[in-house]
Amino acid sequence: MQATLELNRAGQSLWLDNITRELLSGGTLKRYIEELTVTGLTSNPTIFDHAMQHGSAYDEDIRKLAQRGLADEKLFFELALDDLTRAADLFRPVYDRTAGVDGWVSLEVSPRLAYDTHSTLAEARDLHGRAARPNLFIKIPGTTEGLPAIESAIFAGVPINVTLLFSADQYVAAANAWLRGVERRIEAGLNPNVTSVASVFLSRWDVATADKVPAALRNRLGLAVGRDCYRAYCELLTSPRWLRAQNAGARPQRLLFASTGTKDPKAPDVLYVEGLVAPLTINTMPENTLKAFADHGKTGDAIRADGGDSKAVLAEFTRAGVDLAALAAKLQKDGAASFVTSWDSLMGVIRSKATELKKAAGAR
Repeated sequence: MQATLELNRAGQSLWLDNITRELLSGGTLKRYIEELTVTGLTSNPTIFDHAMQHGSAYDEDIRKLAQRGLADEKLFFELALDDLTRAADLFRPVYDRTAGVDGWVSLEVSPRLAYDTHSTLAEARDLHGRAARPNLFIKIPGTTEGLPAIESAIFAGVPINVTLLFSADQYVAAANAWLRGVERRIEAGLNPNVTSVASVFLSRWDVATADKVPAALRNRLGLAVGRDCYRAYCELLTSPRWLRAQNAGARPQRLLFASTGTKDPKAPDVLYVEGLVAPLTINTMPENTLKAFADHGKTGDAIRADGGDSKAVLAEFTRAGVDLAALAAKLQKDGAASFVTSWDSLMGVIRSKATELKKAAGAR
């Protein structure tokens, strides 16, 4: 059996962490859906920045939008919404077949709003309304300031992909924000089934500790964090609080494993796929990781509900001098900052291209 299909039959959704015009227009994404069991897609500012810097597929639309007077973020969101609504339409049969469990795409609010609750909520509602697709998530970072926006967006009926989570504690805080939004809908007599996922970033743990721990511990922390988050996830889904919400019609907020491309060339290229098999979860992976897993991946045993050896492995890192809580906070802060850097680069690319393309059009 093909590895990607086997993963799907193990109860885990396989999503692509990439989007480009070429993927959409050239039929590659459609082929991944049909041949590699890809059932969803995620995007972020870094992906868009790379796509627009290193290709010309967006140039004509940038020129047209610039001539209409759009610039910077307004111009970008027009481009991104065009891409992601097209992708959402490709995944719509999956969404319909799974009754809305799968078949989702994600669009992020401006990363400059990571610490601005009010503006994050306003932009989330605006983008979701403009997309007009039932299977489009709005990504909101799980920062302290993002949590109230997540709760309010869920209460408002906006599907949310909580991003930039790095630990079980951060995951639990985000899950509680989502569940508070669901409970408020139940109290208000509204349909509590507002879909959400919680995205835990993994490979960055191993990058951050590669030169700080013994060789025997290298490339083990990301997997341990992922399994520990799965433990917390299973605990939530068996709690009386959640079961009451489920009894009222709510569906689980699924755990999503993100940042699953292997960064260490000496480590297996499917490390964060083979080691994180679990039902009712998602693994979103870069294109190279998807191809590698399809070629030679293996679906092993599922993560145990208690996280397996995660606690023991985390304790080894603590003994090695790693302050896990402090590093989780730093990774979240650094992750938000890196998205701002990509965002600023992206805005610069759009401004530069818009200027050049308008000049070229005027010279013709």
